[in-house]
Amino acid sequence: MIDGKRVLIILPAWNEAEGLPGVLKEIQTELPGVDTLVVDDGSTDRTAAVATENGSPVAQLPYNLGVGGAMRLGYRYAHLHGYDVAIQVDSDGQHNPSYVPQLLAKLEEADLVIGARFAGQGDYTVRGPRKWAMKLLSVVLSRITRTRLTDTTSGFRACNKQMIEFFAQWYPVEYLGDTIESMVGAARCGFTVRQVPVAMRERTTGTPSASPIKATIYLTRAGLVLLLAMIRRMPPHLKNLAPAAPGHRPQLVGGN
Repeated sequence: MIDGKRVLIILPAWNEAEGLPGVLKEIQTELPGVDTLVVDDGSTDRTAAVATENGSPVAQLPYNLGVGGAMRLGYRYAHLHGYDVAIQVDSDGQHNPSYVPQLLAKLEEADLVIGARFAGQGDYTVRGPRKWAMKLLSVVLSRITRTRLTDTTSGFRACNKQMIEFFAQWYPVEYLGDTIESMVGAARCGFTVRQVPVAMRERTTGTPSASPIKATIYLTRAGLVLLLAMIRRMPPHLKNLAPAAPGHRPQLVGGN
């Protein structure tokens, strides 16, 4: 527990056997009061076994669903086990768990907190079409969420208990749905989104997609995902999960 709250760190992992021990060890060292859950997203290596050997519970998917599918399972686990806070941390070493206290502190005024690159900490950069897509997404989603956002595709994020319940019932699994569409859906249902600046690190395993062709595809897909998120109807029953605290917008808005 941290400050009286039960905290679960969810690590979606696809073939991360090589880097996972170091990531789990760092979490255990930096945050001894939290629990972890590794969601093995249909890995073909020893990801599940390595997670178990390093002291973390594991939830295994029978085949690869992507980050959205893995996180949906993680949020359902968090809701089922009554956690107050769920934090997504990537298994490739990019996310520094030392920033978790800042995310938790920001949850005092928000339901969903994003650990944001490009917000004044670190020297993480992107170029070309990917950079343009991120800037466009930030402008549009800042208007939707009524707050300034600089990194709408960050996977380093924290949710409070109400947000966990919401995501346990509804969480998009399509490409970029876990970042863009989930944020749009949360805002449309009245949840408050905020960000805190963090410094991202180079991944310890895997290879990033950096070719011009892949970057252009990313730009196109990001625009389509945003459009889909804006026009897709939200399930009406989800409005009952929206917070009613002052400053929130409890009604279901848009897409009806």
